[in-house]
Amino acid sequence: MQTLIFRTVAPFLSALMVVFSIFVLLRGHNEPGGGFIGGLIAASALAIYGIACGVTPVRRAIYFHPMNIASFGVMLGGAAGMISIFFGVPFMTGLWVYPNILGVEVALSTVLFFDIGVYFAVVGTITSVALALEERDEI
Repeated sequence: MQTLIFRTVAPFLSALMVVFSIFVLLRGHNEPGGGFIGGLIAASALAIYGIACGVTPVRRAIYFHPMNIASFGVMLGGAAGMISIFFGVPFMTGLWVYPNILGVEVALSTVLFFDIGVYFAVVGTITSVALALEERDEI
């Protein structure tokens, strides 16, 4: 689908979808959403951009290879679970810290880092599959 309207709208739509996916990711451990659905939304945004503009612009936009992004996500999720072992609680137990950043108390947790890891794992995996399928169609 290489229509002028789609090629013009796709970058804006993709950017909006990525921002929405980050919103869904960050509200996920308190309300519906989280890393998985946020990652699916972001991967869909990259797939739309790839369909409209081709695989090369998507690869330039994400900078890293999608499987490296997925690997980072799996390692981040595992590390978030391992932190609890160092505090003498069971694996994957949620731990919170409340640092003051610019005078505002921010709640950071291992749950959030696990969600971010899932987000990157899903984005990397689904984007890798989508780009491979799109490259196959371009040949």
